[in-house]
Amino acid sequence: MAASEEHSALFPIFVLTIIALPLVPYTIVNLYLTFKKKTKTINCRCSSCFHSGKYRKSIFKRISNFSTYSNLTVVLLWVVVALLALYIKHINTEVQVFEPFSILGLEPGVSDSEIKKAYRRLSILYHPDKNPDPEAHKYFVDYISKAYQALTDPVSRENFEKYGHPDGRQGLQMGIALPQFLLNIDGASGGILLLGIVGVCIILPLTIAVIYLSRSSKYTGNYVMHHTMYAYYHFMKPSLAPSKVMEVFIRAAEYMEIPVRRTDEESLQKLFVLVRSELNLDLRNIRQEQAKFWKQHPALVKSELLMQAHLTRETTALSPSLQRDLKKMLALAPRLLEELMKMAIIPRTQQGHGWLRPATGVIELSQSIIQAVPLSARKATGGSNEGYGPFLQLPHFSESIVKKIARKKVRSFQELREMKPQERTELLTQVAGFTANESQDVEMVLEMMPSISIDITCETEGEEGIQEGDIVTMQAWITLQRWNGMIRALPHAPYFPCDKEENFWLLLADPSSNDVWMSQKVNFMDEATAIIAASKAIEELKEGAGASAKEIKASVKEAIDRVKAGSRLVMGKFQAPSEGNYNLISYCLCDSWIGCDARSNIRLKVLKRSRAGTRNIATADEVPSLEDGAEEEDEEGEDEYDDDYESEYSEDDEDVKGKDAKAAVANGSAHAGNHSDSDESGEN
Repeated sequence: MAASEEHSALFPIFVLTIIALPLVPYTIVNLYLTFKKKTKTINCRCSSCFHSGKYRKSIFKRISNFSTYSNLTVVLLWVVVALLALYIKHINTEVQVFEPFSILGLEPGVSDSEIKKAYRRLSILYHPDKNPDPEAHKYFVDYISKAYQALTDPVSRENFEKYGHPDGRQGLQMGIALPQFLLNIDGASGGILLLGIVGVCIILPLTIAVIYLSRSSKYTGNYVMHHTMYAYYHFMKPSLAPSKVMEVFIRAAEYMEIPVRRTDEESLQKLFVLVRSELNLDLRNIRQEQAKFWKQHPALVKSELLMQAHLTRETTALSPSLQRDLKKMLALAPRLLEELMKMAIIPRTQQGHGWLRPATGVIELSQSIIQAVPLSARKATGGSNEGYGPFLQLPHFSESIVKKIARKKVRSFQELREMKPQERTELLTQVAGFTANESQDVEMVLEMMPSISIDITCETEGEEGIQEGDIVTMQAWITLQRWNGMIRALPHAPYFPCDKEENFWLLLADPSSNDVWMSQKVNFMDEATAIIAASKAIEELKEGAGASAKEIKASVKEAIDRVKAGSRLVMGKFQAPSEGNYNLISYCLCDSWIGCDARSNIRLKVLKRSRAGTRNIATADEVPSLEDGAEEEDEEGEDEYDDDYESEYSEDDEDVKGKDAKAAVANGSAHAGNHSDSDESGEN
């Protein structure tokens, strides 16, 4: 039993080793990355964003940022390591060397008579006949008797001199790094050991597997519920107006799971009065419309009212519980809007095209949610086709301020951006009544706003012109610039409670047929990934064209330089349609800013097939189509667009014809320069 006690003392050392092996290098690497990381501010520094508290680095904010699961786990493990080290330090696990002279209290080289006297003296203290204590008996047998024997018996003395022990050579002792109670397999200890083995080896892996499978069956890869995807796919229509996108957006299963409390009813009734003008109710039958609205599912009513409260900035009227629910909804909004966008541009036709009108509506809703701008503010007014919504994303601006500066012939947001800083400051201070600090806030936000340009080409690799059935390669360079020179930045969004990265959607679309031919999400936050993607795409493109190694290297270097300068490469392929001229538009839409989108016109000329042989013509089976079991839901009554208000991306026939005349066509390969919204503001 003594041996088991000695061996079980190795268990803390074993645990300490297992914890320290991964913990020490993990901590060193994280500390190195933390100190190496450059602390560059990429968020807005205006007073509105500062007072919102999102970026305020208070002690509570620092603690909150530090208190992640990984950081807390590391701290907890280091506490365990410290406690184990203290425990190991205080336990005696050293093997004691057998010293007979020291045990008998004698100096080496004494006579036999003195050895006998010392033995008799210790026998009086520890002999079982004199001392009934079991520990004394044990010490007398294991130490005193063996020490006396080693110094008086010739054989024992010879063993001691050779092997250091009176019993002769001692065998190698092995320890088991387990607690002592687990070494006793009799009775309850055996059951505990069995339960531990079953729990760790069987029950724990099964539990983890069940939790993972249940979660993975409920969510997609983007952590969006499958029921949400089904609802978005079902309710998405090709004629869905931007004002109706909200009704589809709030049908997310995540929002339906937010509880509707009885205590919320009074607050929701008051909120309904405040946002009623934003609910698309028919004022001619207002009573019936209100009754119909309240007959919806309570979760739908609550979700729409809370989202409209955010858009109209009426959140101060919400109770604390409703404010928490709204914050949860807004935290989920970016990923839900991204999935809703994918449902709009997913191939729905035999040609593999998505729908343009609902896609632009999703982007407009995303912009409005991030900037907390009501959708009604996006309606076209007499002076601008974009309404006064873009002005509201600037700090200290309101509808009354917009009306004041409109009297000075500044009716569009682009006109305000194109003014010289000094003229803009005079306008804001003298006409709008802004203070110097408020004008400075406006300048900060304008410096943060991105300006996008597009350089796009569409051509058939290795062939002259584009013929029907050809595989057309689209190559687009998206360039971002800001007045402050930054590329990576977080948008100004003081009313949005979470950090939000800027994302851009490149759409190659035919507005006349409402078709999206190609789409791609673009992000400017990760430069390293963009360099790798651009280098690989350019290298493959040049190799396919038969370029030399030197030419490939030069092209790749040029692409890397463009990426570092603030450009992103987007490449894709699509099958050329039937013979004819197609007036396409490439849109680059920002999901966070209003009025920062860009577009360029492309006139694609497709010739009748005259070349022999196969040129990567897709068969009928390869053409994307609707999913199995899905049916077209465009009935006669739904074919007409629901024109509650026109999207700022909508164009009339005259505009399309005028712009088509400007698009360049050469040998059937289309090339378009950059036309941002700022370039076209004078034409609209």
